[in-house]
Formats: sequence, structure tokens, C-alpha cells
Amino acid sequence: MFPVDVGPQYEGEVIRKGDMHVEFGGPAAKFKFELATLKDVGEVEDQKITIIGPDMGEMTEGSSHPLALMIDVAGAKLEKDMEPVFERRIHLYANYIEGLYHMNQRDEIWIRISKDAYKKGLNSLEAVGQILMFLYTSELDVIEKIAITFVTDPKKVEELYPKAKEVYKARDERARGLKDEDVQEFYSCALCQSFAPTHICIATPERIANCGAISWFDGRAAFKLDPEGPVQEVKKGECLDPIRGEYSGCNQLGQVKSMGAYDRVYLHSAFEHPHTSCGCFQAIWFYIPEVDAFGVVHRDFAGPTVAGVPFSTMAAEASGGRQMEGFLGLAP
Repeated sequence: MFPVDVGPQYEGEVIRKGDMHVEFGGPAAKFKFELATLKDVGEVEDQKITIIGPDMGEMTEGSSHPLALMIDVAGAKLEKDMEPVFERRIHLYANYIEGLYHMNQRDEIWIRISKDAYKKGLNSLEAVGQILMFLYTSELDVIEKIAITFVTDPKKVEELYPKAKEVYKARDERARGLKDEDVQEFYSCALCQSFAPTHICIATPERIANCGAISWFDGRAAFKLDPEGPVQEVKKGECLDPIRGEYSGCNQLGQVKSMGAYDRVYLHSAFEHPHTSCGCFQAIWFYIPEVDAFGVVHRDFAGPTVAGVPFSTMAAEASGGRQMEGFLGLAP
């Protein structure tokens, strides 16, 4: 049916630079993003795949390219709040594809196609789109129509980029009006456990998921859409520390999902029992003992931090689903 195998067994597959045929986004591309948009049924041509710009067959082996990956969905039962949910599923479903590596989210995406997968026939974005649409419609039957657009033309991606940023900003601003004490439940996300098995992300009104793509509202919509999916409701339980953000329900969740690696988690502190990180975080909050203060470095910053190392080196310490005291991956 497809040129390569498809399934959850390929989650966690890493494609090194020497093994890739081509890559999209990542540090080499200034403009890249993925965006899901809910539209009326009449506005979406079902199963349509559009490619604007050069396809993989026209790209030089080992090259890097900008990318706008846009998914339009329609359905009578769909709600606007579900857009980020469909968008984050790109990470899950893309990593089901043999020989395709997908990392990060929103305007931080990084996709690689392996040489082996390209030789097997994964040599067009058309094939990637067909697989993604198959997975979306197979697992989420509330989708009545779906269409995918890939834009690789550099000027067009740059032109579309500001609109995507506006959408992200509007989502984030909506999420900032609520406080942790205003709700009785938080939401956990396990989408990144394929890369960090002991990591579980918790989204609260005051804490957006590390990747920046799942707010408390998004978590609620995801759980409503797919109660058996990777995003689950978490009863926060007793508040054990309102300053550091420790809740009995989150501690229990951490113990179970980390397979006993830890049994306490502070949602708002980088000391003692910090929230774990996978690798999709947008920034790192790090302690500077010499001045008893914290620094923040965004993944877009390529130079050395005040600690003497760049983001990439620090990310290796902060990621992996471990509680690293003094380091905290986060969404700014």
C-alpha cells in the first residue's frame, strides 16, 4: 500500500546526518512550521495533497529545505479548540513512518528522510501525505474530510510564516487567563515517550507543555477527542506545595509513567524534583551557581550561553526524561 512500512515500532527512530537523504526545517532552515486548521466541510477537498515548490526527487542528496506543512480538517463534531490536537498528532503519526524522523513542533520542526527509505520509494512528499491522511482518518473517525499542503518554495514559506505565528500567539494568550487553582484536573501528554521513555509532560493552566504546542485548553480538547489517546486527564489531588507546584495526583502519575524512576515532581521549580524533559522543549531554564540566579536560552540562539556552552550541549543534559536538578526544559 505504501512504499515503506508504517507503525508505532518506528517511533524513536533517529536518522543521523550521514544517513539522511534530505531534511526539512531544523537549524539550517530559518522558516518552517506546521499548522492544522479547522474548516467548513465545503471548504476542504477530501484527500487532496498539494505540493508547492520542489519535491524530494528534485532535491540534492544531503540538502536542507524550508517547509510549511499545513493540514485542513473538517467534520460536524470538530471544534476550534481541537486544532492544536490535530497539529500535535503530526509528530506522532510522522514518526510511525519507517525512515522518517520528526522532531519538535510549531515553527521549530525538523524532519529527515533516510537514504534507505528514499531508495524504497519514499521519494515524494505525496507519499508522506498519503500516509499521514491514512493514519488521521483511521484513528480519528470524527474527521470527515482532510487535505494536506506541503510548501517547500522558500519565498512562499516565508510569506506564510507570519500568519502561523499569529495563530500560535492567539492560542497562547487564551491559555494565560486561567490559574492552576481554578481547575480540578490537569492533562498529561505521552507523545514524546518514544524518545524519552520515563518522561511524562503535564499541562496546567499556568504551565504549557514543554514543546509549547499543548496548553491546558488543548489538553482538554485532546482528551475529549480521544479519551484513549496519548493525552489523559489527571486529577491534581492535594496541593502539597503551592509555590513549587507539587500535587499528589501529579506525583502518582510520575511514579507510574516513569516506571518508578521518580515519585515526586515540582511543576514550577528547577530544584530537587524538577519536571522532566524529552527534547522538544523550546527553551532551557538553567541555574547559574556563581551568581545564584537563573538563565534562559532559546533553541534559536546558536551562540554560547553564560555557562560557556551552547543550547545544543545543554539540551543533551536537560533531555532524556531525567530529573536534572538545575535544568528545566520549557516553553517560554
